[in-house]
Amino acid sequence: MKLALIRRQFSATGGAELYLQRLLAALAARGHELHLFAEAWAGFPDGTKLHPVKTSGSRAARPLLFAEAIQNQLAGKSFDCIFSLERTLKQDVYRAGDGVHRVWLQRRRQFSPVWKKPLVGAGAFHKNLLALEAQTFDPKNTRLVIVNSEMVKREILENFSFPSERIHLVRNGVEVARFQKGDRAATRAKLGVAENGFLLLFVGSGWERKGLKFVLGAFKLLKKKFPNLKLAVIGKDRAPASVPAGVMFPSATRGLENFYAAADLFVFPPIYEPSANVVIEALAAGLPVVTSANNGAGEIISENVTGNVVREFWKPEILAAAAEKWILQPRRVIADLPSLALEKNVSETLAVLELAAKEKAR
Repeated sequence: MKLALIRRQFSATGGAELYLQRLLAALAARGHELHLFAEAWAGFPDGTKLHPVKTSGSRAARPLLFAEAIQNQLAGKSFDCIFSLERTLKQDVYRAGDGVHRVWLQRRRQFSPVWKKPLVGAGAFHKNLLALEAQTFDPKNTRLVIVNSEMVKREILENFSFPSERIHLVRNGVEVARFQKGDRAATRAKLGVAENGFLLLFVGSGWERKGLKFVLGAFKLLKKKFPNLKLAVIGKDRAPASVPAGVMFPSATRGLENFYAAADLFVFPPIYEPSANVVIEALAAGLPVVTSANNGAGEIISENVTGNVVREFWKPEILAAAAEKWILQPRRVIADLPSLALEKNVSETLAVLELAAKEKAR
């Protein structure tokens, strides 16, 4: 197939960007003709033709300007399928990997200080993005939608008049083998974790959304019961001014699989996450996961078998109680590895693109 793929910012880091990078490589290996439309790019994959999309303007206007520029660039061009990973004006398939912006603002408002609640979503950037999102989920503009969790599908159906039968669930996938090759002993030694010590792990940037403050709150309580407990936090944000003893911020630009191997429990309670890749990576490494009910990736966790999904995750005592069960009975877990594999994600994504192409050709 001749495919047009759209992503405003393309780089080798970031969940959606990494997903697209892997997808492009897999599609190229299968012999598809790939055209990427992007405003900025880095680490560009082989086998793909780049179409630069030039836009300029304020932060508030850029998403809409990009969508309009894409519309102009696609005019007069013929593709079997136009696959957008951005909120754009017209496409055959839209992957809602960023979730529903309207719901993200609701969650952010819920967990913001009282003085800040009225300001959340009040700026022009959010208003423009909400308007663009409404156009994207208009069934006249989008043929099919791919979601990576049932949670996001429900949010689309609750907020927009998009037909349920045109929404396809394709869960995220990772390179399973990579996350089974971590060096536990060497990494724990570098972190100063004793052989019989217990290490919590948190991975993610954008700590407000990812819920680091909830992890730190629970860690303070756990530390009273387990003085030798440690927590490794990996991400690009600036470390908080004050953190409890035992919290580390190691650099892990590469070799993340070593930290999954070194840890004993992955704790990740975001206030909103469509489906966190880090949860899938942790499970692939055999690491039990405690996450929030606002994370679509929680759907793949078997309760008390591979981890726990916590509803009131913002309460330190409840999050700590969920973690404590795993501290008292430490163990690796066995997840359904084939369901986590990137190959499954690529095959299912390609099936949706082929379906859209057939419908388009009628």
